[in-house]
Amino acid sequence: MPNAVDSVLNSLSLSSETKSLLILEKWINKLCETHSISSEKYGNILIAVTEAVNNAIIHGNLNVISKQTVVSYDISEKTLSFFIKDEGFGFDFNNLPDPTDPENIETPDGRGIFLMRHLSDDVVFHNEGSFVEILFNL
Repeated sequence: MPNAVDSVLNSLSLSSETKSLLILEKWINKLCETHSISSEKYGNILIAVTEAVNNAIIHGNLNVISKQTVVSYDISEKTLSFFIKDEGFGFDFNNLPDPTDPENIETPDGRGIFLMRHLSDDVVFHNEGSFVEILFNL
């Protein structure tokens, strides 16, 4: 079962199950409210970070409930950064199919990283892709 959300925490440890995304959403809502993040940025943050966590749960941790996805954030005057870490082995983030290519339009997967990159100001992959940093300029 996912851990309870505590809005004062800088990090959140989530079980690898889709129910964890509800806890993540509440955490992001409170974080954005606490730091007076604009509604435009909020939408981008919610989608990009949710996509990253969903990828960590499904592709990194392979939906193994006992494996954790850890999400943390850091905020400065100019930047809000999120850090998502799973227990997987990573992936080839430099060689992904383009989801906008006509041959990939019908493919059900492959849009998460595309969305993360287009909704944030920067996405950086570490540890072969098992650790992702998503940055938003404020």
